[in-house]
This record gives sequence, C-alpha cells and structure tokens, in this order.
Amino acid sequence: MYHPTTRVLAVLELLQTHGRLSGAEMSARLAVDTRTLRRYIVTLEEMGIPITTERGRHGGYALLAGFKLPPMMFTNDEALALAIGLLAARSLGFAEAAPAVASAQAKLERIMPANLKRRVRAIDETVRLDMLRSVAPTDNDALVTLSSAALAQQRVHLRYRAPDGSETERGFDAYGLAFRGGCWYVIGMCHLRAGMRSFRLDRIVRAEPRPVSFARPAGFDALGYLTESMAAMPRAHPVEVLLHTDLKTASTHFFGALGVFEQVDAGVLLRCSTDHVDWFAGHLAGLPFEFEVRAPDLLRDSLARLGERLLRMAGALR
Repeated sequence: MYHPTTRVLAVLELLQTHGRLSGAEMSARLAVDTRTLRRYIVTLEEMGIPITTERGRHGGYALLAGFKLPPMMFTNDEALALAIGLLAARSLGFAEAAPAVASAQAKLERIMPANLKRRVRAIDETVRLDMLRSVAPTDNDALVTLSSAALAQQRVHLRYRAPDGSETERGFDAYGLAFRGGCWYVIGMCHLRAGMRSFRLDRIVRAEPRPVSFARPAGFDALGYLTESMAAMPRAHPVEVLLHTDLKTASTHFFGALGVFEQVDAGVLLRCSTDHVDWFAGHLAGLPFEFEVRAPDLLRDSLARLGERLLRMAGALR
C-alpha cells in the first residue's frame, strides 16, 4: 500500500517526466480519484512547487515553465529542525561557528522556497538559546578526528594539556563525545592510565589516527557515562539525602552531574559529594518537596542556620 507522501512525490515525478498531463490520466496512473489528486496538487503547491492548472474537460496540470526542482526539498518541520540546529551550532562552542553557520544557512536558503526561507530567517533573528558558557576548542579538527575515529573504531594518538600546563601523550580509543556544562568531552579507553577517561576537547593539543582497531562497547552512552563520572568525583563532603518524591520529579530539580539517584521504598535516595555545604543546603531549601538529610552533620547544621536566617528575615524571630 502506498503512503500518501509517496503518491504526492509520484505526482511530482509524473509532471517532471511528462511536462503536462490531464487530471484523468494522472488519476488513472496513481489509482486515485480526481478529488484526491487535487489534494496532492495543493500539497505540492504548499511545498513551493509552482504548478499551472488548466480547467475544463481537456484541462490538466504542468510545472511552471522554466522551473527546476532544487536538489533538496524540506517540509516545514524539517526547515524548523535545520534552523534550530544552525542556531544551536553557534552556541555549542564550535570553532569559527558563526561564519560556517552563515555560509550553511545561505546555501540552504538558495534552494528553499520563499515561505520556508522566511521561517528559517525568523528563527535565526528572533530565537535565542541559553547554552550556558561555552568553551570553544581552538579549531574543529579534534571534534572531526575523534568522532570519525569513534565511528571507525580506530585508535588515535592523543596529546593533552592539563590545567597546570603540563602535556602528556597516550593511545586512546574514543567511544563517544558529549557536550556538557559548556564544554566538549571525548570519552573512551586511555592506554596511558589503562582505564576509562574523559578529556576536554579544548585542552587537546593534537589527535592523530593510528592503524589500530578496537571494539567500542555496544550501545555506549557518552553523555550518560560523563554525567555519572562527574557525579562520582570525590569531593570534601559525601552527601546522602532521602528525597520524598519520585525519581522523575527529583531529576528535574537537580543538575544532572550533581549525584546518583536511587528509587527506594521511602522515596529517592540521592548520593553525591560537595565542596560547598552551604551552597548545597541552599539548593535543598528551594525544593518543593520534603527531604531528610542522612549525612553529613555539617549539612544539617547549615540547613539549621539557613532556616534561622530566613525566619529572622521574615520577622518571625526577634
């Protein structure tokens, strides 16, 4: 059975091939009635395809003289996805993103009909995305090289500059890349440390493919691994809090890298660590549901001080 979209494209193909066809002939070729054929014609016109219609017994349909079908066509939803994607590219820390986005958008607009072109420009000129702070790599080479190596499951030789300025080299199997907290990361097997590691792309000095293959874990979730590894990073004060809510609600009120959530009978158990107990207490105080601090005592004390301060500010304490 043909999908309606397939028949719409078949109408376009017939018009391109034959130049002009009567409504009766097209209906017969597509095995549809004339009313359905007319709906297909209207759909093509809404997509920006100029079609001339000749009324009457011997009338028919034809593409406007001189019309050339562009190499790519986009639906309204596809145009929206492209516009948002180009807008996001400016905010995701790509090196030289602005000129590349402008060039890509200009090329797309050349092949878009006027109505889609206006919609893409409207998104570009009126929509803004809050992508936090973005730390841009010095160029796009590392992103391209590492993503290609991950797909091909080919090892790279990585030269990496640490925050203190020291540089190290290693063989590295890239499993995937992720964007988090304004930075790009590559995650995979580090052969210098013999374990899983993540590296910021803006600190990679050089990445060169090597003729060595590896097997990437099936279904590897780069962003999920990065989030969990950040949450598990050791900090000064281990924290355990029982949240009296469900897992979905708990997740929406905490940063993804803040900790690990576990659904238990009494609610959701949050395990994490923090270097800033007072900040953590302030975050807990803003939750719309109740909670129970199990550890550390410093966090309980901080919440108590915060509560007293708020009561004083509200005039409840003299």
